[in-house]
Amino acid sequence: MFKRIKNKFLRYIVIAIYFLVILVCAIQLNFLGLFGYSPTKKDIVMPSVNISTELYTADSVLIGRYFDEDRNPVAFDSISKHVINALVATEDVRFYKHNGVDFLGLGSGIISTLTGDKRGASTITQQLAKNLYRTRYNKSEGLMGKIPGVGLIVTKFKEWMTAYKLESRYSKNEIITMYLNTVSFSNNSYGIQTAARRYFSKNASDLTINEAAVLVGMLKGTTLYNPIRNIEKSRERRNIVLFQMEKANFIDQAKVDQLSKEPLVLHTENKDIHAGEDSYLRAAVERWLEKWSEDNDMDIYKDGLKIYTTINSKLQKHAEEAVAKQMEALQRRLKNAWGSEEPWRDLEGNIIPGFIDNLVKKTDYYKYLTKKYSSTPDSIDFHLNRKKEMEVFSWKGERLREKVQMSTVDSIKYYVTMLNTGMMSMDPFSGEIKVWVGGIDHQYFKYDHVNQSKRQAGSTFKPFVYLAALESGKNPCDQYQDKPVTIKIDKGDSVEVWEPKNADWNFSYRNMSLRWAMARSVNSITVQLTDEIGADKIADAAHRAGIESKLNPVASIGLGPNDVSVFEMANGYATMMNHGERVTPILVSRIEDHDGNVIATFTPERKQVINKQDAWLMTYMLRGGMEEPGGTSQALWDYDLFDKENEIGGKTGTSSEYVDGWYMGITKDLVTAVWVGCDDRNIHFKNSQTGEGSKTALPIFGLFMEAVYKDKALGYTQGKFPEPTVEITKKYKCETPRPPREESVSDSTATEEIPLEGLEGTNEEGGEGVTETTGPNQDRALDSEKDAVAIKPEDYSNTLD
Repeated sequence: MFKRIKNKFLRYIVIAIYFLVILVCAIQLNFLGLFGYSPTKKDIVMPSVNISTELYTADSVLIGRYFDEDRNPVAFDSISKHVINALVATEDVRFYKHNGVDFLGLGSGIISTLTGDKRGASTITQQLAKNLYRTRYNKSEGLMGKIPGVGLIVTKFKEWMTAYKLESRYSKNEIITMYLNTVSFSNNSYGIQTAARRYFSKNASDLTINEAAVLVGMLKGTTLYNPIRNIEKSRERRNIVLFQMEKANFIDQAKVDQLSKEPLVLHTENKDIHAGEDSYLRAAVERWLEKWSEDNDMDIYKDGLKIYTTINSKLQKHAEEAVAKQMEALQRRLKNAWGSEEPWRDLEGNIIPGFIDNLVKKTDYYKYLTKKYSSTPDSIDFHLNRKKEMEVFSWKGERLREKVQMSTVDSIKYYVTMLNTGMMSMDPFSGEIKVWVGGIDHQYFKYDHVNQSKRQAGSTFKPFVYLAALESGKNPCDQYQDKPVTIKIDKGDSVEVWEPKNADWNFSYRNMSLRWAMARSVNSITVQLTDEIGADKIADAAHRAGIESKLNPVASIGLGPNDVSVFEMANGYATMMNHGERVTPILVSRIEDHDGNVIATFTPERKQVINKQDAWLMTYMLRGGMEEPGGTSQALWDYDLFDKENEIGGKTGTSSEYVDGWYMGITKDLVTAVWVGCDDRNIHFKNSQTGEGSKTALPIFGLFMEAVYKDKALGYTQGKFPEPTVEITKKYKCETPRPPREESVSDSTATEEIPLEGLEGTNEEGGEGVTETTGPNQDRALDSEKDAVAIKPEDYSNTLD
């Protein structure tokens, strides 16, 4: 058909155009897979860019980000003109004159390259095409891309076509904005806004000429010209960009001379940038939204959402500070308690053989060494015990980091003896979680001790026994005698007995009201109630209130042998405070898309699970810890918490051998749960004076609430508990006889370097320490063999599993 064209020159032009059209179509359609992916019309109209999701507190403080690429796109008018000028002058001086491909610049670039001056000829639009559609990645190559030289030509041709498509769809300002929002600036910073915040702690709109020159200069080589790593190279590159800006008439020579002499000053300590780092709260929200993301086909790492939590930033700060202050003191206390002794002990107090060796063998490093030195075990020992410099978590280090000389074995010994904590505070009426402290440092201790970790609740579980007692018809004034209790266990072919003890190993034989007994945490009365009411009813009451973990209904259930989470315990106590209405705690209140449109809101589920009268009576009984003689919460008197007739309810708890320390604190506005202990249950304090919940967890609550009340801007005030919303028909006002002074038992002060909060003038609960009996599925017993009972309590629990 081409022979019809008589003019040979014209015929060749038509043939060339014809084959060019075929080539374009073949490339666009990826004919036979030869050319790889090319952007479609839809891709051009709606380019896909990964945008970081931002995490906020309820009071709009940025506390975290989720991203594959840390990017926060901004509009053209939110970018400093100096950035635009520097970019155009350096990367594409004819940007506003071409239509995506600059053939004049291309020719100039070829000539420069041939003369030894290597210069890129890609326009800003072509670079945008490459960034947006990843035209040089393997999936974009096709079979032709495997041929050396040919692949580059095909890729360049696709970039030209894509550049023309972009120019036909978007204005020049839109193109340069998209480019600046997609390009990488190293250190996981994508886009000009993130780069401005990371390197200069300011918005892109506020960048100066020199700052703009630094960032634009990085585009030639983000590693080589990274101002954090190579400040002198970055400064040299900055000055070249300034020269290019003068050459393009954006600034004059006098300005270049002035600016090029200035030092390169960075400001990298922006707290918003560090919000992208991992944290317990950030990880908790991600787990919280896992199902929502799946159901709504959302990816919080790419979709640029704004997630608003229920967390109050000031409450969270006060909680973290209280945790840090107490945990630092506790770590010193634990170290002083054991001194040079090895703290990993069995139930008889003997050192556990091979304890550290077993931990070492679980590490990836050990597996790597055994594979590498399978025939030379001495080499394995050498490398495991070779000291080297490493950075470890440390309470005395800057930003809780310290560089030390340690071997692998040393570091395992160091970390296994580290105390950890979990703390959660919530509004019992709205269900909003206000504080979430999952541990002492998420970088080194990933396990979240709020809702991932579960530990023995100890005596903090006792209120569920008394709740079940009220539901069975009893009232707070009903009296039981503190006396020895014998529980018979039918094992089929034999009958064995269990005789639980009180914490002081004594029985007062005094008649005590239920309120007083719970306040003093008397084991004997708790066990009597359990035997009378039934362990299954206690488990049911706890489950209805908010405990979701499996609870084995054994006779020792009220002494807290079952493992539960801080999250569950806070929910269970909140139900009592909320008039018996269980409110599912919520951590996220709403989610917005990148444009600020609300796409999801979250409200708690509500269900009345406890009689309102019994719920109010439980809050009255929980106040007994402060109001009854010998109440276990009375260490709180050492804190500034009791102006204006303030009322606080609470319960301490300690598992056997002082492995777990708990405190549950209730005010008129907040329910707070605190746990303290080592992650490995074989390591713990030695005695009640140092290891009970009133000495470990309670001070965290005391410090926290003291700071909350002093921070008037928060609006949390002291005051009385809410009045009952129903008529109280059960008897509850019964005066407790004050025992003679000599009958009260005061805690002794631990001997360590610093004074410990909450140790003086308190009476610890009867259910603390070695006297709490065992429960199901635990690897540590809850009674000492010194109890001289007919059977070991661990045997007892096993019979009832």
